[in-house]
Amino acid sequence: MATLLLRLRGPMQSWGTTSRFDERDTQLEPSKSGVVGLLCAALGRDRAEPVNDLAALRMGVRVDREGVPMRDYQTATGVLIASNAKADVDRTVVSPRFYLADAVFLVGLEGTDEALLSRLHQALRQPVWPLALGRKSFAPSCPVWLPDGLVSEPLEAALRGYDSRHHRCPDRRLRLLLEHPTEGAIRFDQPVAPFAQRRFGPRFVHTEFFNGTAHVPDPAAA
Repeated sequence: MATLLLRLRGPMQSWGTTSRFDERDTQLEPSKSGVVGLLCAALGRDRAEPVNDLAALRMGVRVDREGVPMRDYQTATGVLIASNAKADVDRTVVSPRFYLADAVFLVGLEGTDEALLSRLHQALRQPVWPLALGRKSFAPSCPVWLPDGLVSEPLEAALRGYDSRHHRCPDRRLRLLLEHPTEGAIRFDQPVAPFAQRRFGPRFVHTEFFNGTAHVPDPAAA
C-alpha cells in the first residue's frame, strides 16, 4: 500500500459539489472530483477518457489552514432561455461564485498500484496542462508536487506524519477527512464516468481531529 501526497495552496480555491445553473458553491476542503480533474490535467487526459483508475484511489485531506469562505459577484449575458433554448442577448443574470481564500491542504491518494502512483507523481512535477485549484483561474501559489510526496505508507499514517520532522509550528489541532466505505458524511463527488458526461456518485467521508505539527509557510514569505 502506498500514498501519493499533494500540497494544495493558493489565494483562491473552489471545490464545488452541488453547483447547478447560475450558482457555484464550494466545499470547505477539496472534492474528489476536483482532485481527480487536477490529476487528469497533469496527465494530459482528455475529458472524454475514462477516469476509473484515478477514481478508485482512496482519498484523504489534512486541513493545514482553514480557508475563509468568500463570495464573488459576477454577471452573465446571452444566457439560454429554458422555454426555447435560445440565447437572450438583452438578459443579464447574476451568478454568485463562492470560494475559499488562503486555504492550505495536504491531500493523500492511497492505492495498491504503485506504478500508477509513481506515474502521477511524475506528472505533477511536469504537468501536461496547467493545474488549477477547482477552477481554471485559481492557480496554485506553490507547486502541487512534493519531492517526497510518494510514500510507502497507508493513507492516514501518511497524512498524519508528513511534515512532522520540521517542527516549525507548535502543536495544534488539525482536521483530517478520510474516505470510508460505510460511515461518515455523504459527498456526491465520486467520478463514475468520464468528465464529459458530468456523472458523480456518493462516497462516505469520515472526519476526525488530531494534534499535528504541520509546517504552513507564511504567505508573505512566498
